[in-house]
Amino acid sequence: MSTGRGAANGRLRALVLGAAAGGGFPQWNCNCANCADVRRGVRGLEPRTQSSLAVTANGAEWAILNASPEITTQLIRTPALHPADPASVGNRHTPIHTVLITNGDIDHVTGLLGLREKQAFRVLGTAEILAVIDQNPIFQALDRSLVRFEPVALDEPFALVPGVTATLFPVPGKVPLYLEGETVVTDLEGENTVGVDLVGPSGERIAYVPGCARMTGRLKDRLAGADVVFFDGTVFTDDEMIAQGVGQKTGRRMGHMAMSGPDGSLDAFRDIPVKRRIYVHINNTNPALREGSSARRTVEEAGWEIATDGMDVTP
Repeated sequence: MSTGRGAANGRLRALVLGAAAGGGFPQWNCNCANCADVRRGVRGLEPRTQSSLAVTANGAEWAILNASPEITTQLIRTPALHPADPASVGNRHTPIHTVLITNGDIDHVTGLLGLREKQAFRVLGTAEILAVIDQNPIFQALDRSLVRFEPVALDEPFALVPGVTATLFPVPGKVPLYLEGETVVTDLEGENTVGVDLVGPSGERIAYVPGCARMTGRLKDRLAGADVVFFDGTVFTDDEMIAQGVGQKTGRRMGHMAMSGPDGSLDAFRDIPVKRRIYVHINNTNPALREGSSARRTVEEAGWEIATDGMDVTP
């Protein structure tokens, strides 16, 4: 695993900055078996920060996909995202060119506040996602004379960073928890939850879908043929939080399809031609986090990987 500043050799490169779902792993207030054991240092469990991905094609200009609450920690431990030599760039610099937001969830937007130190970059997302951010006055801490908020239309390719073309596509999901009303639709398709199709200089493709409520025919078609898919791995079984006594919601109620079961992602991907499949956005309760567990074996036997912070992926 490498997180150095070296060039991507003209190919698309992705670094997993954070692989966990909201709350991270271990979650600060959770004593589920996974969290209790990772705090004790039990072998086979590795801490993870909240969901974020960094991508580049030239190793010099990067995009961050979702800004997690731990973004500044993630940047500190990732040399490729450090400021360049002050002798060549001065006292303020970042290789971060763009931040792209895939939904308005707390674990995907609050990291923007950690990037407020008078640095120029752009924030991209659908008009609906950016409106959610813009309506909260705390995000005015981002100096709009330097930080440009630019809406992106669905299904229209755009330049993400030099050498990388991106396309946003709708994914079944729900509005953020803080915007829920009395009636919650958990599999809305529109601008509130999106995936990202990334194409590199040689046509290599990475799809990033950290949140998905259910698989559809349209989504299968979109993912087919990708070299790498980073996909929602929140829960292994739909009711695992209830079964473990740490919550009252199913994965489906939270807007996330389970890995297992007849409606799960393991089954859904059996007929989707994808070269490499990696689970991200993994909840602290998910037994697949534990190396050697039956859940991990099930995942690996189906050809999947469980992402770790710092994972370096080049198609």
